[in-house]
Amino acid sequence: MPQRPAIVLVHGFWGGAAHWANVIKQLHKRGYHDLHAVENPLTSLADDAERTRKMVKQIHGPVILVGHSYGGAVITEMGDLPNVKGLVYVAAFAPDAGESPGGISQAKPPEAFPNIAPDSDGYLWIKQDKFHESFCQDLSEGDALVMAVTQKAPLASTFGDNVTVPAWKNKPVWYQISTHDRMINPENQEMMSARMNPKRTIHLAASHASLASHPGEIADLIDEAASETGY
Repeated sequence: MPQRPAIVLVHGFWGGAAHWANVIKQLHKRGYHDLHAVENPLTSLADDAERTRKMVKQIHGPVILVGHSYGGAVITEMGDLPNVKGLVYVAAFAPDAGESPGGISQAKPPEAFPNIAPDSDGYLWIKQDKFHESFCQDLSEGDALVMAVTQKAPLASTFGDNVTVPAWKNKPVWYQISTHDRMINPENQEMMSARMNPKRTIHLAASHASLASHPGEIADLIDEAASETGY
């Protein structure tokens, strides 16, 4: 039987590796036991790409990279490693060369943009009392509270970091669009997905936190990517 690939999960802004908890459980049930969730510093695209690159280089064998939100920019920037066999985008940024997440968002701002505020140290936060309605309106109040309190703020400058050579131009791609996303405009998701010519695009009536609210469907998409890349 061919070797199953390792799955490397890359979180985005305002969250950490634990945002993948429900997807991890789903993948494990399906027989994926080589699972990794990188914890990125969210200090710059270069820093986050290098942290993820180092993790992937420790894996001997094929890898499927999965990026949520800004994590999509990370896998776009570093996903050219030879053992990376596919890229899965979960309500994620997929910038082209010379594009940044901030530039894409400014063109078509998301609904919850006014609920993001900087602190005196240059980090951007989602206002705690607005987190549920902004990031994860399809989760329970309790789960949203935990996400709000434990959110991991990015340096504001990271929004403006441009991708250099997009890995999606040379790797097979799968994309999930959240049609009720208030953090990345669904129109931007449609645009980014279409120009990558993905193997498959799925639409979920989900918030930005589709990885938490629809883990079964996200695991299905990852499983499809792993299967179709020959493993």
